[in-house]
Amino acid sequence: MERWNRLHPAEKAKQPYILSVLEKEKAEGPIVAASDYMKAIPDQLAPWLGTRLIALGTDGFGRSDNRQHLRRHFEINAESIATSALSRLARDGKFDPKKAQKAFADLGVNIEKGDPARA
Repeated sequence: MERWNRLHPAEKAKQPYILSVLEKEKAEGPIVAASDYMKAIPDQLAPWLGTRLIALGTDGFGRSDNRQHLRRHFEINAESIATSALSRLARDGKFDPKKAQKAFADLGVNIEKGDPARA
């Protein structure tokens, strides 16, 4: 579709399916895409979702003895998905940043932990 739009500048640009659904549903706010696979998979949506997209992934490492530990290590577990959404909402001025930080603590998220892709 991107190629078609580039090669047909005189015609109405085609829109990706994901954007048509988001517009139809009048969806607002952040979109958190979490994957047990490399972060590059959900990152493929970035050209269309821009700053709304928060992509989380394992960056291809199989470091843990089970999926629960893997997800916690790479910050793709439920707590990390929730904190990612709250963080984006706070940065967009749609949620109180202090309440977001309190929620991080309540969820047991270590905000000083090093980047798991480099650990």
